[in-house]
Amino acid sequence: MLELVDLCKRFGDVVALDGAGFAVEHGRILGFLGPNGAGKTTAMRVVFGLVRPDSGTVRWDGGPVGPGERLRFGYMPEERGLYPKMKVRDQLVHFSRLSGLSKAEAGSAVDHWLGVLGLSGRGDANLDDLSHGNQQRAQLAVALTHNPDLLILDEPFAGLDPIGVESLAGTLRELASGGVTIVFSSHQLDLVEDVCEDVAIINEGRVVLSGRLDDIKNRSTKRRLTIDVDGELWIPDLAGVEIVDGPEPSHCIVDADAPIADLLAAANEVGTVNRFVFEPPRLTDLFREAVTS
Repeated sequence: MLELVDLCKRFGDVVALDGAGFAVEHGRILGFLGPNGAGKTTAMRVVFGLVRPDSGTVRWDGGPVGPGERLRFGYMPEERGLYPKMKVRDQLVHFSRLSGLSKAEAGSAVDHWLGVLGLSGRGDANLDDLSHGNQQRAQLAVALTHNPDLLILDEPFAGLDPIGVESLAGTLRELASGGVTIVFSSHQLDLVEDVCEDVAIINEGRVVLSGRLDDIKNRSTKRRLTIDVDGELWIPDLAGVEIVDGPEPSHCIVDADAPIADLLAAANEVGTVNRFVFEPPRLTDLFREAVTS
């Protein structure tokens, strides 16, 4: 299990982490979410010793995290960390050796992951000759070639086309089924909802919501209500109704104890009800509530 416990970190007058913490078990995938500047990247860097917290601890399987443990971790930063003019395979072997693999082990592991990630024909290319998406895949390969027990990825899906996204999501699920603990950040909440079993939402340096996603949804006092009357969103006459417009179809957020039968009857009096859906909130709804309340 990875545990972040009461992490605090200041950079001058800026509070990056303010008692942040969450836990994720072996073989689970956790989506680490938050607005820009909320503290996600700082928390990830603390795990790898790249940032020293002012207070708080990071634990792996109940013990402190030191250099030996970090050799079993894989990290993919959001920013590029590879050499643009160096051949892809050569530098992946180089980074694999730094993680403790022998030359033969590194070569075999690199060739395996180049194949899995769709780069088997690009190993002799310089990094800056690759497309943005393939550079992303090469960066991910660095985090995977030493077969880590913990994988932390900062915006791993950025720049990938839909086929690449689907392929990477499948790879993460396969790794988790083999016992790898995975934490990744993303602003693509629909993707996080599809891939992740657990979430932790951080805002202004504090984790404001965390746990198993299904449990969080079921515990919520709110529900998502969508009523389509004559092809348009019908707004119920209820106190506290929140109308949500966005990339998804418009819907309402209402209390979980809203009078559903009465609402359906009222909608039928207005016109033809083409769609009536009352369901737990989705991750986008939970996220919006967590970072604005």
